[in-house]
Formats: sequence, C-alpha cells, structure tokens
Amino acid sequence: MKVGFLSSALRNVPLSDLFAFGKSIGAQTVELAYAPYKESPRELAREAGISVSAIGAYANFLDPDEERRKANLNHVKDAIDFASNNDIDLVCTFVGRDPWKDVEENLALAQEQFGPVLDYARSKNVKIAIENCPMEKFPSGTNIAYSPEIWDRLFKMFPNLGLELDPSHLVWQGIDYVKAARDYAPKIMHVHAKDTELLTDRLSRVGIFGHGWWRYRIPGWGSINWRAFITALREGGYDGALDVEHEDPVYSGTEEKVKKGLTLGVSYLSSLV
Repeated sequence: MKVGFLSSALRNVPLSDLFAFGKSIGAQTVELAYAPYKESPRELAREAGISVSAIGAYANFLDPDEERRKANLNHVKDAIDFASNNDIDLVCTFVGRDPWKDVEENLALAQEQFGPVLDYARSKNVKIAIENCPMEKFPSGTNIAYSPEIWDRLFKMFPNLGLELDPSHLVWQGIDYVKAARDYAPKIMHVHAKDTELLTDRLSRVGIFGHGWWRYRIPGWGSINWRAFITALREGGYDGALDVEHEDPVYSGTEEKVKKGLTLGVSYLSSLV
C-alpha cells in the first residue's frame, strides 16, 4: 500500500513543483485532479520518483441541465483520453444525481447516462471507479453513490465499475466504514484518505439535519480508526494508493497551510502502512 495525496488542494501548482513537493514529504503517489495539462505527467512523475495513482474528474452525469450534463460528459471523456495517453489506467469520478428526482428515478437515469462513460473508458483500456461523496451541499446531494445499498444496485447494473472508497463520508452517515472496506474489497480500486471530526456539542443543539456538527479533517485528526480501516483493506487484498484528500479547514487558506496539512496527513498514514 502506498501513501500520497489528491492534487486538487494544490491545483495552481505546476506539475513539476507538485511532484517535487510530494517527494519532499515522503508521498509515493499523486491522484491528479484533471485539467488540460500542457505537460505530460508521465516523465515528470518518473523523474521525481512519484507514481500517478489515478486521474480524478468528478462530474455530475445526471445533472438536470442538459448542457451541463454534456459538458460534464466531455470533461470526463477528455480525462479518460488523458489517462490513456499517459499510461494511467484509472479515472475516478461521480455518477451524479438529479437532485429533483428520487433514488429510483436517478438509478434509471444512470443506466442511460453513465453507461456510455464506461463503454468509452473500456475502449481506451481505462477503468472507472466511483467516489462515494454524496455532494451534500445541495439538500439531497448531487451524487447518488453514497451508500452500500446503492453501490450494490450500481455494481449489478455495471459489473465492471469500481469503487473509490472514502471513509469520511460514511462516518457522518452512520455507516460502518471498516465493514464497507471488508464487504467491498473486490471492488475497491482507489482510496481517498480523509478523516471526519464529530462536533458533539453542536450536534446536541442542531440534530442530524442541522449544519456544522461534523467537519472533514486530515487523517489522524478526526474519529476514524485508521488502523482498523487499513487492516480491513489489507486483509481484503487492497495494495493500491491511500491518497490524502485535503478538505481540512484548520489547514486551509494559504498554500503554506495546505502543504502543512498534506505533510501531516502523509506522515501519519505512512507510519501505519
């Protein structure tokens, strides 16, 4: 198992500097948040002694606006092409959701809209893994793949689909993230390492439907039992990347703070693997 980070927190840093920073903090992998890079990451990563674990292109394929849906599809197709051209075999994304439709309607829509994405990726010898963030900023979220019950439906619909597992989203939903790591071991293609801090004083005032009773943190600064989670991954045969996804408000605001947060997260996980 290798430890690294998702590049989105340092989106404006040139690739060569990004990989150099990763090497300097002991990272072994980087998941690149897709952008129309002018440089090829293949040689730059090799020179830095870093591997690109995946391309991240997170889009809503079920957006109710047809133009946005088409733009999202084209964005992810471009990411698939980029991955294929750079010998990267995995693209991570969302399924998406029409927030005005219920789960059953969205699953029917997924059959129609998401299937072509998988077909296109297969033609380029690229695998697709879905991330389990509900994208909860909208009241009903904009990503349908948020729970094991729905993963089962999607995997039955799309047998070649993989899972990019992020335990932080399961914590505040009350879902057992260690059990999920065990139950879905054959489907896990990539892991986002992000923690969740539960703010119980706030929860007791606003309830589960309120806001501000949990927040994402750097691994080791929240409630996740990383030893148990990593053990479940190992016992399930996972030997891929644990890439820190930085959304920690304590270590945000400046590039210096973000780099400090990534350094702490990579160091903490490296001590466990």
